[in-house]
Amino acid sequence: MTNNVSAQSVDTSTLVELLRYRAIHEPEQHAYTFLRQGESGDAHLTYGELDRQAMAIAALLQSRDAVGKPALLLHPPGLEYIAAFFGCLYAGTIAVPAYPPRSARTMPRIQAIVADTQAKMVLSTAEALSDLQRCFAHLPEMESLEWVTTNTIPAHLADEWRKPELDRDSLAFLQYTSGSTALPKGVMITHGNLLHNLWLMKQHCEQTSESHMVSWLPPYHDMGLIGGILFPLYEGFPSTLMSPLAFLQQPFRWLQAISNSGATISVAPNFAYDLCNRKITAEQRATLDLSRWTLIANGAEPIRDETMKRFVETFAACGVRPEAFFPCYGLAEATLMVSSGKLTSPPVLRYVQRWALEQNLVMGAAAGDVDSWKLVGYDRILTEEQVVMVNPETLTRCLPEQVGEIWIASPSVARGYWHKPEETEQTFQAYLADTGEGPFLRTGDLGFLIDDVMFITGRLKDLIIVRGRNHYPHDIELTVEQCHPAIRPGCCAAFSVDTAGKEQLVILAEIDPHYQPVQQTGEAGEAMQSGANTRRKTLDGKALIKDISWQVWEEHDLQAYKVLLLKAGSIPKTSSGKTQRRACRAEFLAGRLESWHE
Repeated sequence: MTNNVSAQSVDTSTLVELLRYRAIHEPEQHAYTFLRQGESGDAHLTYGELDRQAMAIAALLQSRDAVGKPALLLHPPGLEYIAAFFGCLYAGTIAVPAYPPRSARTMPRIQAIVADTQAKMVLSTAEALSDLQRCFAHLPEMESLEWVTTNTIPAHLADEWRKPELDRDSLAFLQYTSGSTALPKGVMITHGNLLHNLWLMKQHCEQTSESHMVSWLPPYHDMGLIGGILFPLYEGFPSTLMSPLAFLQQPFRWLQAISNSGATISVAPNFAYDLCNRKITAEQRATLDLSRWTLIANGAEPIRDETMKRFVETFAACGVRPEAFFPCYGLAEATLMVSSGKLTSPPVLRYVQRWALEQNLVMGAAAGDVDSWKLVGYDRILTEEQVVMVNPETLTRCLPEQVGEIWIASPSVARGYWHKPEETEQTFQAYLADTGEGPFLRTGDLGFLIDDVMFITGRLKDLIIVRGRNHYPHDIELTVEQCHPAIRPGCCAAFSVDTAGKEQLVILAEIDPHYQPVQQTGEAGEAMQSGANTRRKTLDGKALIKDISWQVWEEHDLQAYKVLLLKAGSIPKTSSGKTQRRACRAEFLAGRLESWHE
């Protein structure tokens, strides 16, 4: 029997005090489980064990003059990463979580983070060290870093730990934005930001000490770290974790972990639910009990109601209920969560005229209208959060029937970008031009507010403007996906390029590996894979490009300047699966994208 209490009732001003409280009052309480193979090989950690490991790591960092300085965390997903993150907090070191480099393509991001933070120390595991050092070979700025393997630090060093001088305004970590270029920005998250946002999550999610989290999200980014790791700590309930790769290889592992643990809460982007719809077999579904999963959170990318409806229908026999679907909206600059749907209520849906949105206007439409667009609403915005829609050109409030940029004022809003005062002022210090109200965070997201319900329409920077009309890339990408089953779901990108002074539409679409270009096949219409007995389907690439162009013209009144079919894995994405459209644009302009069929 545990004596769990929410952090809301504990007098804490930092995450260090929160974990210390848990370790002192509930040392044997199960905190985290990591599924090493995604389904077995469990590793466990209690609050007491995590506290001691964090103290030992912190003592070493304090002895190496790392207090108040950034330290890069390059751990693979696992319990060692959690211990290292808290070790930084316990030392007063500024944690800088980053995804370990997987290839040469991901190295520029790590180099940019090191250059921006001026970090002198890298934390990782002994097992990962040799691979990391091999990746960094011949990079002078990386070879000079001090390496610390946190899982080999002697446990007795915990006795030498000194509690750091921290308060709510102290920096906890730098959350580097996904970034579509080699210049990501470090969002400065304080202990106060974290505690306020965790409190917000408590109000939105309404979990208890009897709850259980399951997460496969990357622990290096806000939703995986704060949602999957810190929120369970705040509320005092256990969390079961696995690596993103384990999920992507076999989506069944995620739902199997929810079933086995009796989890009540789990969150993922829309594409994850789509993967489950397509990849989990009837035989696998028959083994699942998802009846305790009462909060099925969907966030981090545009939410498609069709995906969630199909998910509910597909897994209804497993115990999934439609009222458990929980849309949520947030961003790193606001720590994590901003708004959500309401628990136990179906999501609010609104049909709008697409042509009106192209003029930044909101006009209702009937379900099934040819030109209608269905949006999922967020109908729970707490009084502690001020959310306004602003014309990004005039910087004045929008009317309810107008689309504007979403601006936020909240204690969860971060301090700014690390070592970027001008960008900090532009993004975090916005004021309304007519009333002088502020400061607000400019989210860069577009949307509208009607009857206290917020609807997101797209990203300001991703907006495609052709002949004075606004087009949302994810809307075009959905049209492209539906052209042919060979196009990989969630693997399209639409963006604009300037050609001779005109904005033109470019479309990228990845092709499923089970398809082969028709010109490489024989008369039978099938081709043998080299060295294998399986046959690959054939596809006429040129015909598909014509079909894509026609469908986009028909549905969006847009002429595609270029349509490229690509091999699977060609489109740049973040570690959490978001399409990096600006990186796609840069790759296209540099001529680095290789056609699938030419």
